[in-house]
Amino acid sequence: MGHRFNPKHIEKLDNPERRKALPPDKILNLLDVQEVSSIADIGCGPGYFTLPVAHMTEGTVYGIDVSPEMLRLLEENVQREGLSNVSLVESTAERIALPDESVDRIICSLVLHEVDDLKQTLSEFKRILRADGKILLIEWEKKPMDMGPPVEERLDPETLLHEVEILGFHGQISYPNPNHYIILAE
Repeated sequence: MGHRFNPKHIEKLDNPERRKALPPDKILNLLDVQEVSSIADIGCGPGYFTLPVAHMTEGTVYGIDVSPEMLRLLEENVQREGLSNVSLVESTAERIALPDESVDRIICSLVLHEVDDLKQTLSEFKRILRADGKILLIEWEKKPMDMGPPVEERLDPETLLHEVEILGFHGQISYPNPNHYIILAE
């Protein structure tokens, strides 16, 4: 397992540089969110994707995080924005506390390099996703740079795509900027 993100560095999760590199609305458009889509944001942190996607649907948006501190911050942000369709779930990515086939879309941004068991985590994604669902994964490029986790903890995009496809999904890799990649799978 890679190191878990330290909540003391919360400013790294939402700042102008990140919004330029990973613009939430543009990225969320890849998911084709419908008016009543239910969405799981795995490793949601304070809500970088949770909040904007909650404005895109009347369905339930599950903000899922292992950190109670992150979920407290998300709750504050949800209240500040007056959202009523966000449900907070304290859970690991390897054992998601949601029923089978409970969501239409899954977002998992910059989290998979931290999980204890990648295969188990991806199997959980498949378990909670409805048959016609979509998954959006964002990860760090596996190359040296001044930000992000150590290179040895990062996931190679082709390897991650292969793991996703083993589960029966069809996916594509795209590159929104030089430091990250996106896998969109259905």
